[in-house]
Amino acid sequence: MQRPVILVATPMEEDLIARLEAAGEVRRLDPATTAEALLAAAREASAIVMSPLRPVDAAFLDAAPRLRAIAGTGVGYDHFDVEAATARGVAICNTPGVLDAAVADLVAALILALARRLFEFAAYVREGGWSRREPRPPLGHDVAGKTLGVIGFGRIGREVARRMGGLGMRVLWHDTYAEAPPDAPPAERRPLDGLLRESDFVTIHADLNPGSRRLIGARELALMRPGACLVNTARGGIVDQAALREALEAGTIAGAALDVFEAEPPDRADPLPGLPNVIALPHVGTATEETRRAMRELAVANVLAVLAGEPPPAVVNPEALARRGEAP
Repeated sequence: MQRPVILVATPMEEDLIARLEAAGEVRRLDPATTAEALLAAAREASAIVMSPLRPVDAAFLDAAPRLRAIAGTGVGYDHFDVEAATARGVAICNTPGVLDAAVADLVAALILALARRLFEFAAYVREGGWSRREPRPPLGHDVAGKTLGVIGFGRIGREVARRMGGLGMRVLWHDTYAEAPPDAPPAERRPLDGLLRESDFVTIHADLNPGSRRLIGARELALMRPGACLVNTARGGIVDQAALREALEAGTIAGAALDVFEAEPPDRADPLPGLPNVIALPHVGTATEETRRAMRELAVANVLAVLAGEPPPAVVNPEALARRGEAP
């Protein structure tokens, strides 16, 4: 009987590769391989471990008739056509939970960096302003006593609320559900407009879907306080980047910290990442050794479970398993 082919198109430790090899024939691809090469390799694959930022559409799925699982090494799955995958019995798996703390830590760091103008002071020293006795950047602000608005009060949003509440911030939250989960830290629910009006810092933790695409546009930015700052570590498409650039240039809001962009990497001609009141990072919310390892471990566990006909630890579309007559 032919062993299942498992494509690995992401960096992977040897011990995890060995776990996959016990279940099938592992074929490694360079993480930077072209879309065409990935598609060609997928034709014989039963499972793929890959970045969730690579698009998978119906045409891709039709070209891979043996495919049973796609394990993304991340929590987001907006680049995957889940409906098309479900119709073809392909399980879409992700890695929720293991990355919450790392992303929340980054958000806390970005809020503090914006508040204290740390990147501006670092540039002042690095570029020789201090040694030349030039005027220093303006003073920053305390975060204690300020208001944080959390858009998307899921696991990561709640972790951010815990951290920043512990630093003395008042926390507001907005989500599609009306009641906070039982484990939520102290926070007050607000409609989106109210949250934007009241917050000194706004951090985004929503999924990217048709309802949230460009959720924050020119109208929403105009509701924010002139001294407020926006943090986005979720998905770039949730923010209208042209409107954000205009708001930052006009002083409608004071600053932004962005770990995600509509196009990644951003076009070199895009002025947004280079604005003096913007902290721009290259999508590093989960970029710690411990977290990336945990994400890959969960992705491997997802693949092994599907190939064994068992329910995977984290599956977006469990109904796809039912279509194949496997455990939901």
